[in-house]
Parts: sequence; C-alpha cells; structure tokens
Amino acid sequence: MVERFFFSCKSNFQLSGQPDPIILLSGPPSSGKTSLLFQFALNAAMERDCAVVILCNRRRLETNPPFLSQGVDPSSELFQRIQMKYVDDDEGIKNYFAAFHLHDKFPASVIIDDFADFFDERNCQERYNNARGKDLAMVRVLAICRNAIDHANKRGSCELLLSDTHRGDSLRLLYIYKRWISCLYTIKKSDGSRSFVLKRNYSDTAKEERTRYAKYSIELQYLVLEGLVD
Repeated sequence: MVERFFFSCKSNFQLSGQPDPIILLSGPPSSGKTSLLFQFALNAAMERDCAVVILCNRRRLETNPPFLSQGVDPSSELFQRIQMKYVDDDEGIKNYFAAFHLHDKFPASVIIDDFADFFDERNCQERYNNARGKDLAMVRVLAICRNAIDHANKRGSCELLLSDTHRGDSLRLLYIYKRWISCLYTIKKSDGSRSFVLKRNYSDTAKEERTRYAKYSIELQYLVLEGLVD
C-alpha cells in the first residue's frame, strides 16, 4: 500500500493479507526516500501502538534530515515511539539483528536507510578475499535480517523496510535483494515536472489485484502527496 508512506488522518490502515516481512524502497538520488521512510515509521507506530526502530548513519542523517509530511504535528507523542539507532557499517547492522531474538517485545517495524551504503566495497573485498566481497557481505546480513524478522513474526508482527538508491532504470544489486525481500516499491521521476511517482512493483503476500500509484513532491521542506491513482 503506497498510502503507508504518506500522512493520513486515519488512526490505522486496512492492510490486505499478511504484512510483508522485508520491503525494499528503491529510488533515484534526492527523491525523498528518507522522508518517505520516516513517514512510514510514524504510520507504523500509529498503526500498532508500539515502537519503531530506525537504523541509520548519524552523520548522513544530520546532513540530510527527512522532511515531515504536511499535517504532521512535530510535537506529537508518536515521535516518542521512534527509536533511532546509529550504526556506521554492516557490522553494526549484523550485530543488531544477531541479538534480535533477545528482545522481550519486538518493534512494529525496523527501518534501514541506504542499506547498501553501509557496505564498503574495499573493506568487504579484504574481509572475504574476494572481488565480490560486497555481494557476499550483503547476502550474509540479509540472511541474518530475514531470520530475525521471521523469528519475530512467530510471536507477533514485525517488518523490515530497507531503502536503496538506483540510477537510471535498473536497481543496483536487485539480483541479491530479490531472494530476500517480499515486496518492492520503486520511485521514478514524473515526466515534465518536479514530482515523483511511487509504485509497488510486486508483493509476495498482497491480495490486491489493482496497483495504486502515489504522486508526490518535496515542496518548501515538506513531503507533499499530490494524489493517488489506481
């Protein structure tokens, strides 16, 4: 549901079918991905009345902070449910999920912004003594993530949302992601305007026959939903 990435006055969304364990949001640079992830986090916290964890690089977040949607109250108590966890590399992500089973209560969602950027090409090559070290490192961390989320879903409902950057029409490393993710959303520049189009490309769990698109823009430091199209 593309609606989950935008502000709504509703107290919850009617999700069709089972939630997707791992979701990937892919878009070009400067397309508002971090803002979409942050709004998704607020919606998830509101939907399930529990915490949401965001794993991100602190320096990168402070340099390019997310923009709030129009209508969001900056003083809302929902922000108290958003837990920021700062990690510097793929080891930080791996360590977090390796201990995930120790949680007494699992978050509604875990969100990782710019997932692939946590994997340094040279460091991964040296670690695995392999030219495709980054690919190997990503596969191992994705496997740990999927195992942790599947474990959490035996006791409740938890989802993992990742974002990555693509340039042109092809998503980097999609051949790796496709084995582990259950749902893919992509962002494309809208022709002849400053807007973007968000669409769901596929989902393993959704039962909806129709595909809904969301057209949005970043205006005056706000995430603005311009409309939904069936």
